Amino acid sequence: MALNFAPIDPIKALVLSAQINGVIAVPIMTVMMMLAHNRRIMGKYTLSTRHTLVGWVGVAVMLVAVVAMFATM
Repeated sequence: MALNFAPIDPIKALVLSAQINGVIAVPIMTVMMMLAHNRRIMGKYTLSTRHTLVGWVGVAVMLVAVVAMFATM
């Protein structure tokens, strides 16, 4: 309700929060992939090679999207 009286455009706020989320997602995904691939931490639940490959491709796609976003700003 407070946003109704604030001088903030809600659409711009949504876009900004999505941009921040995309930028922060890359390092978080990287750390998660490193943890999920570590046998000492995950034990028998370590990612398979196929899942590791899919995960790193996802990280790369997110990184390219973030770089493209900054390049077009």
